[in-house]
Amino acid sequence: MKLPFQRLLSAFALGLALAAPTVSQAAWPEKPITLIVPWAAGGSTDILARVLSEGLTQSLGQPVIVENRSGASGNIGTTFVARAKPDGYTLLVGSMSTHTMNQALYSNMPFDGVKDFTPIAELALVTNTMVVHPSVPASNLKEFIAYVKANPDAVAYASAGQGSTNHLSAALFEKAAGVKMMHIPYRGGAPAVLDTVAGRTQVLFSAGTQTLPHVQTNKLKLLAVTEDARSPFLPDVPTVAETLPGYELAVWYGAFGPAGMPPELTARLNREINLILKRPEVIKKMADMGVLLTETTPDQFGQILARDADKYGKLIKELGITAE
Repeated sequence: MKLPFQRLLSAFALGLALAAPTVSQAAWPEKPITLIVPWAAGGSTDILARVLSEGLTQSLGQPVIVENRSGASGNIGTTFVARAKPDGYTLLVGSMSTHTMNQALYSNMPFDGVKDFTPIAELALVTNTMVVHPSVPASNLKEFIAYVKANPDAVAYASAGQGSTNHLSAALFEKAAGVKMMHIPYRGGAPAVLDTVAGRTQVLFSAGTQTLPHVQTNKLKLLAVTEDARSPFLPDVPTVAETLPGYELAVWYGAFGPAGMPPELTARLNREINLILKRPEVIKKMADMGVLLTETTPDQFGQILARDADKYGKLIKELGITAE
């Protein structure tokens, strides 16, 4: 039986043990934080990351430095974060492609998009559009599907590469509509857009950030969006699902850390990020690019991540799509 003084010492030691993580957590961050973007600078992902960087630098009191590590469809930068210490000093702005598609597209993946990461927050949804060249004699999806069926060798769709979201969107459309089009993969989204504008390809599924400027100048025709609901930015534009029930492909961005981050640290980052995403100037800046900011808890984002990894993994294998 312990004497009162021994019990007091034990209680004091236990109190120190329990308090230690809290003290350590309160000290974070003690040095600059690196925010990895696994694509080149200038895209909507990079712009969003730099908005977060500025806001987190202000709220956390330490520099948050954006570092672009592009290559291999986002796998290079994403692998770097997967292998980092889960101490909150190396974070990632990733997308549904790196975390829910690449696992099924590549035979030798250096990471698991679900198991090797701590989901912090879903950041945004990007309005994903279906556009055609003005020479295509169709003003809606029904007319377009009829045209493709009547001219099976006349329609080609562009993509940013084998296994890209552009490719998956179009392959899913072919399956839902019962049509077949020619796939022309490019090395990136920019040349895919330019060749569709030039009429060398007739169809493109791509983020509105890339297509809408050309729609506004009548160089492309906007037929639909690919999400399960109409975009608040394009309320008069139907979804593909209004013609082909069940069709849906939503492109999201999210914030991640390496697997094993402390829950308290994850929760703090989630709160800080959600506060930044609620700022009116941030909402407007991203809305001007067709990007809808979202708000989730880490658990909610984790559920989205697991759901989409299962959904798109099965779909990619069913359609026989590879990136190699």
